[in-house]
Amino acid sequence: MTPCIICVAITGSLPTKANNPAVPITIAEQVESTHAAFEAGASIAHCHVRDDEGRPSSDPDRFARLMEGLRTHCPGLIVQMSTGGRSGAGRERGAMLPLRPEMASLSVGSNNFPGRVYENPPELVDWLAGEMLAHGVKPEIEAFDLSHILQAKRMADDGRLAGTPYIQFVMGVRNAMPADRDVFDYYVRTVARLFGPDAPWCAAGIGPQQLTLNEWSIGAGGHVRTGLEDNVRLDRDRLAPSNAALVSRAAAICARHERPVATPAEARAILGLAA
Repeated sequence: MTPCIICVAITGSLPTKANNPAVPITIAEQVESTHAAFEAGASIAHCHVRDDEGRPSSDPDRFARLMEGLRTHCPGLIVQMSTGGRSGAGRERGAMLPLRPEMASLSVGSNNFPGRVYENPPELVDWLAGEMLAHGVKPEIEAFDLSHILQAKRMADDGRLAGTPYIQFVMGVRNAMPADRDVFDYYVRTVARLFGPDAPWCAAGIGPQQLTLNEWSIGAGGHVRTGLEDNVRLDRDRLAPSNAALVSRAAAICARHERPVATPAEARAILGLAA
């Protein structure tokens, strides 16, 4: 079976220590939390940074400090930086791309969030994609809707994306796509039809849907995202004690499905990244 890549979304823009004391906020906390998740089996870290008040930020200096810490303490880990919309406005969202992380998130279309519109206008999407091309950063396409998968295909065909896009289905965001098995299966078939049967893909479930999407993805041959950004609980009654605990849970699902957990080197080979 194809090894399963586990991505750990360590912090995000919204969770606070009031939600769960284990949420890492400072750079030092993020490095420590990621190191434990790395040892538990994560080969990608999806990264956000916060300012001194704990608010989301796109400050490239903070991203540089985080990347340095992760490369020192988690050798081989793939660093994936977020260009998400809660951390800044317009081109500020791509301020960290000149740091040349191996990967960065890219949302190629807009959709509704619980209390706002997540705006990704075409001009900004094209600029972010162009910056990723210029700096050799592989995008992870965060697909909140079927149209985002189709847009990624158009962008790959006309050269705005290099190589085979790595599509991540995001399900369970309120007002966006729920965790629906029929839709999930259609997404899987759509990626295979558009990009080929061997094209890698990933899925992320928000809140209580994290475990559901981990199960579906691993069982269907895809890759998974877990972590405190998306879900601060182990179950209804217990907070997750760490990012590592959520990674370990995903690794246990891999074992049940007889899929090995991908090493960083295996993850790079699957994603077409330089060794």
